[in-house]
Amino acid sequence: MSQMPQQPIDYEKKYRKLIIALSIIIPVAVAALFGIKIEGVDFSFLPPIYATINGITAAVLVISLMAIKNKLIGMHQRLNTFAVILSTAFLVMYVLYHITSAETKFGDQDGDGILNDAEIFSVGSMRYLYYALLISHIALSVVVIPFVLFTYVKGMSMKIASHKKLARITWPMWFYVAISGVVVYMMISPYYH
Repeated sequence: MSQMPQQPIDYEKKYRKLIIALSIIIPVAVAALFGIKIEGVDFSFLPPIYATINGITAAVLVISLMAIKNKLIGMHQRLNTFAVILSTAFLVMYVLYHITSAETKFGDQDGDGILNDAEIFSVGSMRYLYYALLISHIALSVVVIPFVLFTYVKGMSMKIASHKKLARITWPMWFYVAISGVVVYMMISPYYH
């Protein structure tokens, strides 16, 4: 007796409620954690690591796009899984850093946590560019969560048409979040103390 071909698992249907919950819980939890400061733990070494993870994520997304354009589906799936893992690692490190470290302000040359007129003047209009990048990075990092998760599960469920359609929106957002994270780090890093 021959076996019936197995249908791919519908991960989207299986994980829909979880994705919606995570898309709400993650940003709310991260925002709430900013009100918490844990003393006596030093994670000040994390920003260059999680910035590097953002850069690697951007590279993985580009390679993944090239893989699917060359019809390397298995490689594309593995790369996207790796990108999700990298983004999760970034999130964990980002939270660890921010709940254990004082806020770093762009332009705060003396590290006192207060921007005086001379410090504001010294960074000039770069301050506006920095905050525009930071705000867009943060806003899109919240918005992209359900897009990434739904695009990922559509791909894993082999819902190719809807996966491709959603990926055309998800990929540029995710790539922007990864790249802007690196740029934001490079701009703020001189002010870490």
